[in-house]
Amino acid sequence: MSQSCNKREAVAWAMNRTLIAAALLACSASSTFAEAKTQDFQQWAAVSATVSASDRIRLQNEFVMRFSDNRNGLYEIENVTLVGYKLDDHVTAWAGYVHNPQYNAGDFTVMERRAREQLTFDNIAKLGKASLSARVRLEQRWRDHIDGTGWRLRPYAKLGVPLGGKTAPTLNVSIEPFINLNNTSFQAKDGLDRTRTAASLSVPVSKVLKLEAGYLNQHRFVAHGPDLDDHAVTGTLSLSF
Repeated sequence: MSQSCNKREAVAWAMNRTLIAAALLACSASSTFAEAKTQDFQQWAAVSATVSASDRIRLQNEFVMRFSDNRNGLYEIENVTLVGYKLDDHVTAWAGYVHNPQYNAGDFTVMERRAREQLTFDNIAKLGKASLSARVRLEQRWRDHIDGTGWRLRPYAKLGVPLGGKTAPTLNVSIEPFINLNNTSFQAKDGLDRTRTAASLSVPVSKVLKLEAGYLNQHRFVAHGPDLDDHAVTGTLSLSF
């Protein structure tokens, strides 16, 4: 009788250990999965063209496609049309429209439309060979069939470091915070919403064509939850006439 009891206790102990180990493994896997979901690896591709209509007036169009691992492919397109008026050699005032359809795994989900106003400050300061540029951008956001207008401010600063002569690459380092100025159903968080920091190399191919490639981190601040990070490989083809 004693041996039978001992055997049953040994079996029960072994089963308990197995169950405990399985539970710990499941918790570990769940934690790893949750952590992985706070990181997303993306690819951003852009083409832009700027045309001088006169000594002071600029026309610009930019087309951007964004792809995400977590969202299984295409998740956003931006088509941006702007008109700029050159105030002096360094400052240009711009205004225009952003057409921004959004997707999930390539399937359309919602249409966002934006009005955009901005001031750009080109080469406003020198730090040795490096040149500092800046931008202040204001956006009004609407989504089809959803009430409300989201107001958003996006200051931006970029340092460009030439790595040689006029035909050599330039190293660019930039930062851009996104600051929500109000709340809507789709812009639920006030204040600092996200920050983009980027590093890239730009190469002049000809007088009208420039290529730029690099890395961008988009850190998104989440209320009552873990923050999110998007790691994006970026590529831009820029035309200027």
